[in-house]
Amino acid sequence: MTELEHRTPEQEWNAWGTAEGANPVSEQVRALIEQGLGVERRDTPSVSRCEVRVGQSRLPAEVRSALAAIVGDDGVRTDDDTRLLHSGGKSTPDLLRRRAGEAESAPDAVVLPGSHEQVCAVLAQCAEHRVAVVPFGGGTSVVGGVEPERGGFGSVIALDLRLLDGLLEVDAESQTATLQAGLRGPEAEALLSEHGFTLGHFPQSFEHASIGGFAATRSSGQASAGYGRFDGMVVRLRVATPNGELDLGRAPASAAGPDLRQLFLGSEGALGIITEVTVRVHPKPEEVQSEAWSFPDFTTGATALRMLAQEGALPTVARLSDEAETMINLATAHDVGSGEQAGGCLMITRYEGSRIAARERVVELLAEAGGSSLGAAPAEKWDHGRYHGPYLRDALLDVNTVVETLETACTWSQLTATCDAVRGALTESLQAQGTPPLVMCHISHVYPTGASLYFTVACGRGEDPVAQWRRAKRAAGDAISRSGATITHHHAVGTDHLEWLTDEIGELGVQVLRAVKSTVDPSGVLNPGKLIP
Repeated sequence: MTELEHRTPEQEWNAWGTAEGANPVSEQVRALIEQGLGVERRDTPSVSRCEVRVGQSRLPAEVRSALAAIVGDDGVRTDDDTRLLHSGGKSTPDLLRRRAGEAESAPDAVVLPGSHEQVCAVLAQCAEHRVAVVPFGGGTSVVGGVEPERGGFGSVIALDLRLLDGLLEVDAESQTATLQAGLRGPEAEALLSEHGFTLGHFPQSFEHASIGGFAATRSSGQASAGYGRFDGMVVRLRVATPNGELDLGRAPASAAGPDLRQLFLGSEGALGIITEVTVRVHPKPEEVQSEAWSFPDFTTGATALRMLAQEGALPTVARLSDEAETMINLATAHDVGSGEQAGGCLMITRYEGSRIAARERVVELLAEAGGSSLGAAPAEKWDHGRYHGPYLRDALLDVNTVVETLETACTWSQLTATCDAVRGALTESLQAQGTPPLVMCHISHVYPTGASLYFTVACGRGEDPVAQWRRAKRAAGDAISRSGATITHHHAVGTDHLEWLTDEIGELGVQVLRAVKSTVDPSGVLNPGKLIP
């Protein structure tokens, strides 16, 4: 390996993850989709790499020279292959465009700084020369967060943080660790494990997403019931901006004015580039226990989760699938559940470390709420395949089927109405386009006051599948906004959710964001078109 190669394998240009993780869709699943949704049997593969249209780099020679003086000649990449790999995220519309050969909007260069100081210097040069900067960690955004938009500037670079990949410090006594922003999830866990710790943050993007990305999007992992959201783990941030740098957070709690860390947690690179994060870590669990449950319906299962959250008796993982998602799981995997389970709703529970002590009470409450234990096997099956969902999505794109996800969060009292409204909006929009969908939902994260709803949608591919999904997503976003729920619980704003942000935070809230932006990024070069309406 050269010093500019990263330990984590590069993701495919036209798919999620790596080629080694991909599998073609099984005949069983294909038949299920065709019969259940009326999808025409037709192969819809990606174009080959040689057919992809990557636009010419517009980066002026003098800017390239100035950047190379900071990061070295090999740290400024303008070749088509590298630019293509940074031409967007991993949403279904992102992949559909690239699979069709459309990548003209690829960044003009990819710049790889090797230190916080180099990031600061690169931002200063880009502000001076009016070059847009899109921060790039793992490239796993599904809401347009890493789209290389120029925002009225002549050129745009992707600022790839992969070389900022170190574990800088472990404070075992305080149980904190300082990680660089480009470190990927598996690498962070491996480094922390050497010291006997875990971060406990395992979103579905875990295998490829970065520490900086977790912070910049307020990520929430699948074990959030036990470990919390990523923003709740952050003790300190180091941030580079075109107007200087910030080092925020020096104590476990403070009354020294508003917490400025919160301006940059969730800021999506539009206010600054997070280069280092100090986080709370946990002793690596010596024991893990899992158990699956069946509930007669989604409402009963949701009530059970609410009881656990409000009593403070949550396991490390608590996840409930609705009837449709449970049915699909059963139809596509013979061993997802007991032989007697023919329907209902599947709940996954998992206990790690100190949470094992709560298991007896959790079992008691779930049984009282109407649940039936299915034993460990279904939960272990879910754990084994919990990062494989995007690979199945990509395989279905090859067989004339569009699959995409969206999520929200609301209070418990709003849960049923919000779920029904979003499901109804998606169904109505796609049916009107001649592609009746299967809409599945699960509760992915729970709190004493409410929960997150995560929807997966599958339907036949329309004539223009990108526009097809955009119309459905807009209908769902409108339904979410009308219901009083949040437009995003953990996917962030990016470009996709921008049109609903004003409704959520108000005109004055938008003005506050713009005021901060004008202070830290006066020229507006940081991630144009994201986060701020």
